[in-house]
Amino acid sequence: MTKKKLTITETEPVLLFGSNDIHLKKVEAAFPNTKITARGNQLVLQGAPNDVASVEKVIRELISVLIHNKSLTENDVETVLTIKKNGNGYAKKDKNGDDVILHTPSGNTIKAKTPNQKKLVDMSQNKDLIFAVGPAGTGKTYTAVALAVVALKSKRVRRIVLCRPAVEAGERLGFLPGDLKDKVDPYLRPLYDALEDMVSHDKLSTYLEQNIVEIVPLAYMRGRTLSSAFVILDEAQNATKQQMKMFLTRIGYKSCCIITGDMTQTDLPSVNHSGLKHAQDILQDVNGIGFVQFDRTDVLRHRLVKDIIDAYEKAEE
Repeated sequence: MTKKKLTITETEPVLLFGSNDIHLKKVEAAFPNTKITARGNQLVLQGAPNDVASVEKVIRELISVLIHNKSLTENDVETVLTIKKNGNGYAKKDKNGDDVILHTPSGNTIKAKTPNQKKLVDMSQNKDLIFAVGPAGTGKTYTAVALAVVALKSKRVRRIVLCRPAVEAGERLGFLPGDLKDKVDPYLRPLYDALEDMVSHDKLSTYLEQNIVEIVPLAYMRGRTLSSAFVILDEAQNATKQQMKMFLTRIGYKSCCIITGDMTQTDLPSVNHSGLKHAQDILQDVNGIGFVQFDRTDVLRHRLVKDIIDAYEKAEE
């Protein structure tokens, strides 16, 4: 049995502990073989040496989150516990054995529900660039955005950059009415929808205002270098070869990237014009790049979607 005292001097103890010590109770519940006692600005940790050390790491991470965000929510505590207990910043197992990626502000959990979603989560732990390709409805983008949110909350990255080609507008956004946000919102709406499920409205608004989360059309990526960022290129089948090369060379120091797309739904003149197909062909043997091929067995939408995809595949054959 080990006993350790922590003195809280960096922030207000009551904010760290939570109302009626709710934050401490969550931490204690996550480590049932430890006891946490609050005395003024001190915490007393008791338990097995390894558990006490783990709880101390959680407390210090919570202090960092509190200092950074100026507040601490129950969702923040759940996220830190997910990260620290799993030891790699991503999914942990719930009581049903499912991989939990993220706890949402509404109290729900985002899980890796299919083998290829789990493969994407696992691969994201040791690959800096991943191509996740397959049919609509397989959760490619949603899972990628969840991983980006976890990376931001765990401070693995300083910002999230979400990107899509606006090919329907011919990338000539200057001819569309309104400011940049008005021009690109219709094309980037699916990314907003995913984020709104995972981040509270107020926090997301702050992230967007401070460019901690940035949602941009592919045409606006030229000339940039993205360091310490989690970058997602969605609908990449609509990127040309030149655009794909431009995008891939934007990745900077301490950044990671997931590229998603569905080669059966390109809006380009032909599949051979797609930078996604070209990149997959030439980058297969590059060390540090991963590939996850989703298929209709990963579809999580209405059961008819699988049958529709199957019918189209048969027709193409």
